[in-house]
Amino acid sequence: MEKIDNLDRKILEIITHDARKPFKEVAAACDVSRAAIHQRVQKMIETRVIIGSGYQINPATLGYNTCTYIGVKLERGSMYKNVVPELEKIPEVVECHFTTGPYTMLLKLYARDNEHLTELLNGCIQEIPGVISTETLISLRQSIKREIQIELEDEI
Repeated sequence: MEKIDNLDRKILEIITHDARKPFKEVAAACDVSRAAIHQRVQKMIETRVIIGSGYQINPATLGYNTCTYIGVKLERGSMYKNVVPELEKIPEVVECHFTTGPYTMLLKLYARDNEHLTELLNGCIQEIPGVISTETLISLRQSIKREIQIELEDEI
């Protein structure tokens, strides 16, 4: 993993709160040149400190009102590599994690409503070879969504 310094941390703290903030303003806040900000951000992208960018879309505005987490049990954990490509074919699945604990996998998906969720569960996910059971948890409200906190290291 790439080591980052306090300037990188300060840049990250600013842009994670507002990714659209112009580099000119980030540079002013960090007391460095705009070119320095551009170079630092580019390096953090190349070294995968920054792993994404873009706009976040509110699924409800597109008609997806039900956010659901699904615990999936597989016949064998090694079947994960065969199940993931099948899940990738389901556009409503937005996250998939290989986990420890009672489930082999944990999925996050968005459905239009409970009927659509039932179709996804019964007609898609539970039909994938290797899936032996699912447990569904419907999110009633998202209370916190944030990136990991960025702290400056103590100066020595």
